[in-house]
Amino acid sequence: MKRLQIYDTTLRDGCQGEEVALTVDAKLAIAERLDAFGVHRIEGGWPGSNPRDAAFFGPASRLGLRHARLAAFGMTRRPDITAAKDPSLAELLRAGTPVACIVGKTWDLHVKTALRVSRDVNLELISDTMAFLRKHLDEVIFDAEHFFDGWKANPTYALECLRAAAAGGASTICLCDTRGGRLPDEITAGVLAAREAVDVPLGIHCHNDGELAVANSLAAVEAGCVQVQGTINGIGERCGNTNLTTLIPALQLKRGYACVSPTQLAGLTDLSRFVDELANREPFKQQAYVGQSAFAHKGGLHVSAVRRLAETYEHIDPALVGNHQRVLVSDQAGRSNLLSKAREFGFSDAQIEPCLKELLRELKQLEHQGFQFEGADASFELLLLKAIKGEKLSHFRLLGFRVIDEKRSEAEPPLAEATIMVELPDGAAEHTAAVGNGPVNALDGALRKALVRFYPRIAEVRLVDYKVRVLDGDRGTGAVVRVLVESADAEDHWTTVGVSNNVIEASWQALVDALDYKLYKDEKRRGRGGKAAPRRSQAPRARGER
Repeated sequence: MKRLQIYDTTLRDGCQGEEVALTVDAKLAIAERLDAFGVHRIEGGWPGSNPRDAAFFGPASRLGLRHARLAAFGMTRRPDITAAKDPSLAELLRAGTPVACIVGKTWDLHVKTALRVSRDVNLELISDTMAFLRKHLDEVIFDAEHFFDGWKANPTYALECLRAAAAGGASTICLCDTRGGRLPDEITAGVLAAREAVDVPLGIHCHNDGELAVANSLAAVEAGCVQVQGTINGIGERCGNTNLTTLIPALQLKRGYACVSPTQLAGLTDLSRFVDELANREPFKQQAYVGQSAFAHKGGLHVSAVRRLAETYEHIDPALVGNHQRVLVSDQAGRSNLLSKAREFGFSDAQIEPCLKELLRELKQLEHQGFQFEGADASFELLLLKAIKGEKLSHFRLLGFRVIDEKRSEAEPPLAEATIMVELPDGAAEHTAAVGNGPVNALDGALRKALVRFYPRIAEVRLVDYKVRVLDGDRGTGAVVRVLVESADAEDHWTTVGVSNNVIEASWQALVDALDYKLYKDEKRRGRGGKAAPRRSQAPRARGER
């Protein structure tokens, strides 16, 4: 297989993205995951630009990376001093990395307006900086900033800049589409021109302002680049950088390049979600290869086909990148969707066939009301169970609840209190109350307090996420809302849904499903020979208000 060098700049260029901020600890954790994934170079930051990047390199050098080499980022020396006396280059060397990546101007417009020096001086800055750093480091990469724009405007000068970097001893020259506006044919032509000009390995660094960073990087590799730079999930300034979670599988699975091992490639989806989690970003469901929806099928015709042969609608086996096939249920669902989903939950065709028609009718009716089960598998599994058994699964019966949200003065925070009465399986009524930091939190607390004496394992459930979406915004505050509640325990996580024009009622529906599902899955696990289902607490049940 043909080999490529993967250069990851998530920790530097990626952090320039809007709303992306990584702590030093987060950057260290990501660096370890990138190393385990098999990238070859990890750009940790710009030591001279901010304290956080400077603080990264010391502990990073002690990580014991097995696959990757750390790189520090910097720029060509200042025009008024030598490279040996440039404080930013000194800071870069203090980072102690074996690799440096130096950005330099190759577009004469920037030389004139940004650096405000002559073109000849800029050539000296490039060659001097390369030569100085090569005395101290194993590897120095020259990032030819704005190369493709510079080559388009003044090809002679842009190529002179590459020759200056090569003369200074650059290990690799990385051609940058810094504005992200070039098209693949322009990238190809620029790379071919660079190959003619210098006898140094070439890399490619693209931005995504034209939604072409991956396509442009593929074109550059086909034209002869042997290093690709990018970020996990494509994070970065403006519209982002080349998305390595798309580029790597495209290169490896579609073009036959050896980027990482097959086992490492199977960790791509986990890596993508890990970076999003530490960057506090909501994962993009429709992201190619690693997104939650990348191998999700909703239309009945599609599901019918993939049940017979996955290749009919899937361009790769999702397991190759650590993802998996999903069948969605909605008002567009057909028999194939429901049968496939039922099998996923462990139900047989014989169980589901007799109630399939009625289930499909109820599903479409609920979706018309605003329910959506695509992201609420737990609620849908309970709906399946109801269809099979002929009645709704319920571990308790609501006798009534009341929620009070009170604000006594402008300066004081609101007070929320919920009172609830439920009937338990033994016929006894539990009447409890709880306070919370909001009405839903108070209701959740009161419900748990009422149930935990009979079902102790309810205490294991924790709220992971809570989302409210307005479904008909033209009705203002009287609009119907959909609430999604994501819950988890030590073994699993699950999502439930509720819909109402009252946000408390919608939340109640989702909370009840969440707890019913917890108890149901524990009972199902016991039936498979797993851990015993929750037993009733031996503590006496107090009556009345709590």
